[in-house]
Amino acid sequence: MTHLALLTVRNEAAFLLEWLAHHRAVGFDDVLVFSNDCDDGTDVMLDRLATLGWLTHVRNDGPYDKGGIQFTALKAAAKIKQVKSADWILPLDVDEFVNIHVGNGTLDDLHAALPDATAITLTWRLFGNDGQVRFQDKPVTDTFTKAAPEILHWPWRASMFKTLYANDGTYRKPGVHRPKDVKEDKLAQARWFDSHGRALDDQFKTRRIFSNFGRPNYGFAQLNHYPLGAMESYVLKADRGRAVHSDDMLGIDYWVERNFCTDEDTSIHRYRAARDAHLAELKGDDTLARLHDQAVAWRKDRFHALMQQEPFRALFGRLLMSPPTRPVPRDAAQFMIRYANLARQSGR
Repeated sequence: MTHLALLTVRNEAAFLLEWLAHHRAVGFDDVLVFSNDCDDGTDVMLDRLATLGWLTHVRNDGPYDKGGIQFTALKAAAKIKQVKSADWILPLDVDEFVNIHVGNGTLDDLHAALPDATAITLTWRLFGNDGQVRFQDKPVTDTFTKAAPEILHWPWRASMFKTLYANDGTYRKPGVHRPKDVKEDKLAQARWFDSHGRALDDQFKTRRIFSNFGRPNYGFAQLNHYPLGAMESYVLKADRGRAVHSDDMLGIDYWVERNFCTDEDTSIHRYRAARDAHLAELKGDDTLARLHDQAVAWRKDRFHALMQQEPFRALFGRLLMSPPTRPVPRDAAQFMIRYANLARQSGR
């Protein structure tokens, strides 16, 4: 049974080796990566990794569909033989790390726990910045351990998921959060489960992209999401733009909705030994080690250049002044949800 991870990256070479090492430890045996507009050597690193047999690399140079760079990549992926032949598929971003709690923490263990599932929603658990200012060349999963509480009541974006799904013909195309282009005559056989082990209703088969909040969602697995990183890294992320809407500069609003630091969660450290073994193998290649070090240096140089521009200097100052995000109490969240439902009913 093969598991394919799909990844779209730009200027992420400093984080790529850890991400690959971790997901090899989880059980992914195939990786397809699309790169675009890289200045830090990410594309060169991916070429080397492809030569070494770690992944397949496709340059996503455009032109891009109106949906953006990531949508264009996933649309192209649907036509690639490697994707068509995979047994299971999971589109991910480089700041997302699969974290399985059952058995030994592998994909096979997750399937054993949910043997009837043809799709499993892996709900984000947001890991905040925790006051870390400067970027350090250390594993992300070791550096950031403060996260959102297990039960959140707001915002809905904090409960978004990515979907690990069986490539059985029910869906023709991968999507950012869920598979797309459903084949109606196969939909009835689809069995969706969440990462807490609960069977999901039919709306998840065709349209939902976030789990029900206000309840536990991580019993069997979770998707550790590190959207912020150090403040220095966030300035570079703002410069790069959003993965889906690359022309939108990230601001303090994105930061506030994700900077949860109330709970300590080190459960992903169960993979540390296996990850480190794979990471040592990767960095044992002189070319990869050199490209990694160059990418780290590039990030430092790029931050230095950006801080001489007012929009980015102002953003960095606001980050320094911003406290960690306070989880919204249940009653206040219900107040917000009531208005959200009213807006939806009126079409606003």
